[in-house]
Amino acid sequence: MSRAGVVGMVWRRMWRCDVTTVATRCWGRHSRQEATHRLLRPLQGTDWQPVGPSHPLPLPPTLARGGSLPFSKKYLLTNFYTTKSSRRYSSQAWVDPPAGAVIQVPLAQTGEGIAECELLEWFVEEGENVEEFQRLCEVQSDKATIEITSRYKGKIQQILFAPGDIVKVGETLLKIFVEENQTSVPECVGDANHIDSNECKSNGQSPWLNEEIMKGVLSTPSVRHLVKEYGLDINDIKGTGRNGRVLKEDVISYTFSKGISSGSSTSLSGIMEELSQPEEEKTPYTGTMDGRCYDDKKIQLRGFHRSMVKSMTMAATVPHFHYFEEINCDALVKLKATFQDDNIDPNIKHTYLPFLIKSLSLALDRHPLLNSSFSQESNEVILKGSHNVGVAMATPFGLVVPNIKKVQSLSILQITKELSRLQQMAVNNRLNSEDISGGTITLSNIGAIGGKIGSPLLNLPEAAIVALGRIQKLPRFKEDGTLYPASIINVVVGADHRIVDGASVARFCNEWKLLIEKPELLLLHLR
Repeated sequence: MSRAGVVGMVWRRMWRCDVTTVATRCWGRHSRQEATHRLLRPLQGTDWQPVGPSHPLPLPPTLARGGSLPFSKKYLLTNFYTTKSSRRYSSQAWVDPPAGAVIQVPLAQTGEGIAECELLEWFVEEGENVEEFQRLCEVQSDKATIEITSRYKGKIQQILFAPGDIVKVGETLLKIFVEENQTSVPECVGDANHIDSNECKSNGQSPWLNEEIMKGVLSTPSVRHLVKEYGLDINDIKGTGRNGRVLKEDVISYTFSKGISSGSSTSLSGIMEELSQPEEEKTPYTGTMDGRCYDDKKIQLRGFHRSMVKSMTMAATVPHFHYFEEINCDALVKLKATFQDDNIDPNIKHTYLPFLIKSLSLALDRHPLLNSSFSQESNEVILKGSHNVGVAMATPFGLVVPNIKKVQSLSILQITKELSRLQQMAVNNRLNSEDISGGTITLSNIGAIGGKIGSPLLNLPEAAIVALGRIQKLPRFKEDGTLYPASIINVVVGADHRIVDGASVARFCNEWKLLIEKPELLLLHLR
């Protein structure tokens, strides 16, 4: 059988089977309902609708007649925009576009429960040529920073959002003008009995625009607003910017040449004066003798800051129980110094945190309730099978809590390396959703910035969080009454009091304290 025949046979079988089955196979990591929604999304608003109680899809017309699907023609259920983390996001395009079409590139779903993202940076400009899989922009959700790449080869026709804007899922980020055929255009019909290869009927919005609309002019949103204010046609204005981009100066010059005045209170002279004023002279009005500005300033919360608002607001609705404990770290200090003295790898710096994380995991083995979550819907406690220990990190982009996966199966050296990787990724704002999601318990190392005692709030849906103070020398008594300087760390455990009582937290802390004060016991429990 020819290659085209094999492809046709596969498509006939797939289109005849149940939609839910196909969807689950394509998007197995999602629920059946979500997977089916993703599969049927391209059909919404078209004449190809699911029918029957089990939703079998009608065959494309070529296959319905028993023919084969030409290999050069693609019946795509959905086109994808890929990211560097190998995740796929649907562009909701039905087929590859013909030459001369303008593709609307939407912000696709970047993760479960994500409704909007902040646009961080553009890697392209209007008028620039792009290749397939070239980076277009970078966006940030509540959970991760994601790079969006191009599905098509063409030219950037219009950029609709600026860095710092909040973009909702499904909104168009930019438009790409496809200059040449990239694949043959498949047949597209509304009725299986009527075939028209030159027409695709759809009641929904097309993912690309016709060639007439494509003939726009490169400009920024502020320039378009100025053009609208003066009631001009931007196509009549000759752009002097890169690739013919229309600049604000071009609009002003055009209005002067035509003797046009604005109907608003903004005067041409005022705009020209602003354009000619050097950047360093544009100081805010202060109204004070010392020249300083004492006006209130509003800061829009974005990215991880917005996520913190949501998570802490949710945490405030949960009854907390906090337990304070003091731990002697004399033995741990000596052990860490020994490891550092014998260290020959310049890329590894031993700290106390990996020891505390590993001992925490061993204590969780005996007290699994601290490594759980609570489901309000089913009124059940879910004991987590893995110890995914989150570490709160303060970054220039806000508070973020990546987690070290399966700590129970890692050595202290492996924990050290993974912690270093996560810290480096967090500082550079390169954490992905896999690094941030799936945590089961959190450590907040306030001692790293000098804190002694903290009262942490839960990182829901986790059942416990631990605040670590800094290790400090304090006077303590030995058993014989001798006074000596001890290395003391204060820890505070915050727990979900709906499912964890005070006695359970106390027993857990006693177990953890024993492992820290006598680190040689770690050898008995390591696997």
